[in-house]
Amino acid sequence: MDLGELFPIIVAIVAAVALPMALRKRKKGGQKKLDELHQHLQGIGVKASPLEKGSDLEQGIPKPSWGDKSGGVIAVEDRNIDSIRIMGVSSQYGTNYYLDYLVKSLSQTGRQDAKKTRMIKKKSSPLWGKAVDIEWRGDPYLAQRLNFDYQLKYKLLQADSNALKGSIAIQPEPKYGYTRIRTDYQLPSPDLFGAIDAIAKHVRSWA
Repeated sequence: MDLGELFPIIVAIVAAVALPMALRKRKKGGQKKLDELHQHLQGIGVKASPLEKGSDLEQGIPKPSWGDKSGGVIAVEDRNIDSIRIMGVSSQYGTNYYLDYLVKSLSQTGRQDAKKTRMIKKKSSPLWGKAVDIEWRGDPYLAQRLNFDYQLKYKLLQADSNALKGSIAIQPEPKYGYTRIRTDYQLPSPDLFGAIDAIAKHVRSWA
């Protein structure tokens, strides 16, 4: 048997060993990040409390997609954001974590035409340039409302160099009457949290 024939077998063995290790690490890492996020939210003046796993409130939110694993959910009070879920996505290369800011949007329940909306950053140069503008693309109604919110755009541009990593994706979950606002895992600054809460306000008015 030559090396070409052995290669797929080697890859399968590595994946079989590495993936379970990544899953165990993801479980521990998710709990640690949940505690870290909870303390941080309290520190920036956000009333928040972790939901008990298996509780009615925890079970009522959208189920994770295949391959995703919930690291826990934190309920938020007196904001447009209802709760925040830590998500871990594992592969043989490691685990990436995300935050799903969850917003109840009952008007989306059962809709078949709901579209994903994403934030696009326009940079001064293609590779390492600074973000100079932000555009939302996706659902026509929601994208238009977000693009016309110049105060939100200013907040996001201010947060870009210091706090905002990656992009922001808004994914409707019509089956559950929720919408997910997903970002990379990061402890949000007060300004960034305020910007995401402003996005959640637009989501609530989404019809």
